[in-house]
Amino acid sequence: MANVRERLSGAIDNIEKVVVGKRKEVELSIVALLSGGHVLLEDVPGVGKTMMVKAIAKTLGAEFKRIQFTPDLLPSDVTGVSIYNQKTMSFEFRPGPIMANIVLADEINRTSPKTQAALLESLEEGHVTIDGDTIPLRKPFFVMATQNPIEYSGTYPLPEAQLDRFLFKLKLGYPSFAEELDVLERIEKGHPIEKLETVISLEEVIEIQHKVKEIYVDELVKNYILSIVNETRTNPGIRLGVSPRGSIAIMKAAQAYAYIQGRDYVIPDDIKFLAPFTFSHRILLKTDMSMAKMTSEQVIKNMLEKIPVPTAKKEAAR
Repeated sequence: MANVRERLSGAIDNIEKVVVGKRKEVELSIVALLSGGHVLLEDVPGVGKTMMVKAIAKTLGAEFKRIQFTPDLLPSDVTGVSIYNQKTMSFEFRPGPIMANIVLADEINRTSPKTQAALLESLEEGHVTIDGDTIPLRKPFFVMATQNPIEYSGTYPLPEAQLDRFLFKLKLGYPSFAEELDVLERIEKGHPIEKLETVISLEEVIEIQHKVKEIYVDELVKNYILSIVNETRTNPGIRLGVSPRGSIAIMKAAQAYAYIQGRDYVIPDDIKFLAPFTFSHRILLKTDMSMAKMTSEQVIKNMLEKIPVPTAKKEAAR
C-alpha cells in the first residue's frame, strides 16, 4: 500500500507542475476519481479549471475529450448518434465525446436542461442508452464540469437532481502573489502541460478503485455521517437537505481519502474535512438565510461545529 500511496503522491506532484498552489483541490479531484465520483468546478474564468482537467488526463495517460456546452448543443452531440450508411445499408454508431476516460464538461450551465439531462445517466450509471441500446462507458470514467458563478445571462442553473450526481463541488480561487509569479515563470518559455508525462496507468487506477472499496468504515463513522445528514434535513435554515445518495457519496469519498492518506480505515476527521465539499451543493437554503448572505459552505461548517465527533478508536470498535 505504501508503494501505491507514493505513486498517487507522485501523480498529484505531477499535476501540480501545471496547477500551482492548489494541492488540496488536486487531491480532492483524485479522491473523486478513485471513489468513482465526478467533480463540479465552480469559479471565475481564467483560474486554471480547464488546465487542471487536462493535467489529470495526461498524468493518467487517459483519453481526454472536451464538451463545450452551448445553448444549441443537442443530447446526441454529447452521447453520440447512429447514422445510416448507404454503402452498407445499415446504421453505424458514431460515439460522442462522453465515450472517453476523462471528460471536461465546460460551462455546463450554458446548455439547455434537455442536454444537461443527457449527462445524468452517464454520471450515475456509467453507461448511456442510445436508440434503445445500452452502451457502457470506458473505465475509469471521470467527468469534471465547470461553471461560472458570475455570469447568469443565457445560463440554465443545474437542477438539484443533476447537482446530486456530482461528488464534490470545488473552487480553485485566485492564486497568491507568489503562486502567480511562479505561474508566470513556468510559462515564460513554454507551457508545462506540453512536457507532462504519464505517471500512473489506467489499469492501476482501476485496481486502486477496487482496493478503495475494502477500506473499513466503522459503525461509529457511519452514525456520524447520518447525524450530519439528518441535521441538514431538520435545520430550520435549510429548505432541502442531503439525500441518501449524499450519505453514500461521502462514505465512498472518505474511503478513497483514507486510502490516499495511507490508512485502511476511515476516521471521523475524514468526514469532517470532506463534508463541506460533498454537501454544500446538495442543500438549498431558505430565503432568509440567503438574504443574510450565508452560504451553503458556511451553514455546513457551522453545523459540523455543533455535532459531536465520535472519539472511540477503530481498533476498540472492531
